[in-house]
Amino acid sequence: MEKVKSFHVSRKVIWGSSIALAILASIPKLFDADSTPGDIVINSSITLMFSIFIWYYNIYSLPKFSAQRTNKSLFNWKLLLSVVLGILIMVVLVIGHQELFQISKMDAPIMFELRGVLINLIVYMFLHLLFQNYQTQQMGMELERTHAINLGAQYELLKQQVNPHFLFNSLNTLKSMVDIQDPQSSDFILKLSDFYRFTLESRKLDLIPLREELQILDSYVYLLKARFEDGFVLINEVDQKQYDSAIPPFTLQLLIENCIKHNIVSLDKPLQINLYSENDFLVIENKIQLKRGVLSTGVGLDNINQRFAHLIHKEIEIDKTETIFKVKIPMIYDYRNN
Repeated sequence: MEKVKSFHVSRKVIWGSSIALAILASIPKLFDADSTPGDIVINSSITLMFSIFIWYYNIYSLPKFSAQRTNKSLFNWKLLLSVVLGILIMVVLVIGHQELFQISKMDAPIMFELRGVLINLIVYMFLHLLFQNYQTQQMGMELERTHAINLGAQYELLKQQVNPHFLFNSLNTLKSMVDIQDPQSSDFILKLSDFYRFTLESRKLDLIPLREELQILDSYVYLLKARFEDGFVLINEVDQKQYDSAIPPFTLQLLIENCIKHNIVSLDKPLQINLYSENDFLVIENKIQLKRGVLSTGVGLDNINQRFAHLIHKEIEIDKTETIFKVKIPMIYDYRNN
């Protein structure tokens, strides 16, 4: 589990801002004819020490992100306590410098107190704005983690959606072949076994080489041919140079299954599916010969689209005319680093 990063203010910010405030507080002294270099140094020293104290006090009193929630309002009793404590510390610093350096003439104490209150307010408000920004980032990261977990869970569900009707139909086909003592029954059993062995081996993988996907497809097509005979035709014209690209497992099987679901497949009206590569896409194309009474819900294509969106942040493309239906799948080449 990723450790939540604690709130932290850089020392460069603390010391840099404190030095800047010390310099700003001493600017009026530069234009005072009665001021000596010693007065400027002492004035800057008081401001610097006070600023650093206020920074660390407010950081210490700031509630931790994981411990408790801050009030929505910036102005509360903690600010009042900080201001009161700041006034006391400023008094101590002024008296301490007077005693240490034996200074008889300094700015009026009220000027130091006003400066202290102003510095206190600046540091307090800036620190709390930083903290609120930190909380917002943490909530955003938590939402991202939750979103990623949800996407992962959804994706795992998507990978499991291999149509159970296919197994039912395959077993029915096998029963018919056994009943008529078809000599190809043994081959059918071996191909069915190969297909489900591939299923078990590949279901936990996000991507597999296209070469392996086509091997799975060969077993799947053999089972379909046993069922539909010459009523189903698949023409594979994929360039072998593309075989080392990757694809989510069972993508082609789901697309062909989708074609069979919506189109007539018969000896009188064979369903021909063309599989080929085009630029950076793998194309599955079929002639439209829709079945009557079958409504398209788009679940199958949406499944595939979500898998690609989850893995490579790309979507499939669908081209449809009155006679031809095409699905274009993005080629994945850098899957080893995906």
